[in-house]
Amino acid sequence: MGEFLLVTIQVDLYDRLALTLEEDLIQMVYKNASKGVLIDISALSIVDSFMGRIIGNIAGMSSIMDAETVVVGMQPAVAITLIELGLPLAGVHTALNVERGMALLESRMSARPDDTSDGDDD
Repeated sequence: MGEFLLVTIQVDLYDRLALTLEEDLIQMVYKNASKGVLIDISALSIVDSFMGRIIGNIAGMSSIMDAETVVVGMQPAVAITLIELGLPLAGVHTALNVERGMALLESRMSARPDDTSDGDDD
């Protein structure tokens, strides 16, 4: 998907699988020099505190690697659970569906300063 990665989670993730997803996703961000990660969780009816932390970790690591993270397809019960658990999900942007998530990533990329500068502020 160009400079974006799209991850669709179709099964409930147990802890080891979630950790593998985190590691594989960060490797793919590095390998593809991705500027955005879109995670579709519409098939998940439950997101526990561990999975919430994994999503936060992915966003944090992606941010360090200059990529934005957008989570889409969150069911109302999942949103309620995440709020009740008090998970801040810092650095995680959300959108209702994949289409809106891609639009959000594209708008965030266009709002970034031009990458063609040499990084020298002098």
